Amino acid sequence: MTGQVPGEPCGGGGAHTEDNTAIRINVGGFKKRLPSDTLSRFPETRLARLLHCRSKESILELCDDYDDTEHEFYFDRNPALFPYVLNFYNTGRLHVMAELCIFSFSQEIEYWGINEFFIDSCCSSAYHCRKMEPDREDWDDRSEEGSTTSSFDELLEFYNDATKFDKQLLGNARRRVWLMLDNPGYSVASRIISILSILVVLGSIVTMCMNSMSEFSLVDSEGEPAEDPRFETVEHFGIGWFTLELVARFVVAPDLLHFFEHPLNVIDLVSILPFYLTLVIDLVAESSPALANLGRVAQVLRLMRIFRILKLARHSTGLRSLGATLRNSYKEVGLLLLYLAVGVSFFSVMAYTVEKEDSEDLSTIPACWWWATVSMTTVGYGDVVPVSIAGKLAASACILAGILVVVLPITLIFNKFSLFYKRQKQLEIAMRSCDFDEGIKEMPSVNLRNYYAHKVKSLMASLSNMSRSSPSEHSLNESIN
Repeated sequence: MTGQVPGEPCGGGGAHTEDNTAIRINVGGFKKRLPSDTLSRFPETRLARLLHCRSKESILELCDDYDDTEHEFYFDRNPALFPYVLNFYNTGRLHVMAELCIFSFSQEIEYWGINEFFIDSCCSSAYHCRKMEPDREDWDDRSEEGSTTSSFDELLEFYNDATKFDKQLLGNARRRVWLMLDNPGYSVASRIISILSILVVLGSIVTMCMNSMSEFSLVDSEGEPAEDPRFETVEHFGIGWFTLELVARFVVAPDLLHFFEHPLNVIDLVSILPFYLTLVIDLVAESSPALANLGRVAQVLRLMRIFRILKLARHSTGLRSLGATLRNSYKEVGLLLLYLAVGVSFFSVMAYTVEKEDSEDLSTIPACWWWATVSMTTVGYGDVVPVSIAGKLAASACILAGILVVVLPITLIFNKFSLFYKRQKQLEIAMRSCDFDEGIKEMPSVNLRNYYAHKVKSLMASLSNMSRSSPSEHSLNESIN
């Protein structure tokens, strides 16, 4: 090639008259002559830019190969999609068939330099809806990927803990006790222990509640409140059971140094600690009258027995999923609190402005905070209400805004809870399928295909987003090289 314009004739004869008005292209074997005036109608497209190339180097920046003898431009692209490009040059509009892959079509028109704005109105809505669906699926996949990854990591941790017993004294026996205590539902014995533990927790909570009722209150000879002996018996039995349970778990734990790093073990300790601290405080207060005020501390510690209800999390998949959801939804919870804080501040000032002369209950902004909080959370105690018409209109707006403010973040938190609950159920099934009676021969089953598929899909989605976010000429040149 001697540097002539691709659309100009190579010689002075009439053999190349056709080349004066058309260029030859070859797209993956699909050959076509395109008039230059048709291409020049869209100067920003790749084929139109070929008309202005003055050297072979500039031509090869836009196509994959160029035949000097035939004056033919070769593109290594999908020939099945090129008719849509030809139709665009002829009509000036793009049409998208339902059977096409949206991402392939989007990448194809991006390569040819055709903007999505040229998609005709009959196809535009369906095109953009279909293009957004994979983004929503990618979000779900990323959430499920985190769930799958966490499940796999927890299963590996469970497996590694079980292998530690092989090198310990009485390892097989300790492992059986550990599985029986830490995995409710693993065997018949573990189910019986789980049911008994639940009954003891519920009994302890019920007796604590009944002890606060006047019908069951007793007084000693000095007129001081005294514990009902029946309730004390239930309390002591519960403390004995909880202590035995914690000590047994600690003795058979695979790693004693990291035993209290598990949240459920910390809950077990907190549930019995107030009882023993109360005993120590009572003994100290009896021996030294000057420390009689410590009795108030003992009363506070008795109220901490309510934390025993958290022991049910060891036996409830839902409670564990709820804890994991709250632990991993701090951004959504923070967003909810921020929305409420802004709404409460705004509507409390509004209520104060319109009600300060008509209602004594709303005469100060701090007093209005309580009303706005109750109204935005749709609790509606009714202890403080606006009186004027303007105040009632402000209250209506506050309630409606509260519904929107609470619902939006709650949806995100609920989606996470569903994922964590599904993960927890799968994890429990995988743990129960493990058989350690004859030692550990193989790792518990886990769906590795889904695990790695989520990884690959996440990587491909990230690369695709990067490609779509920078449709520059530099990135186009890199893609064809």
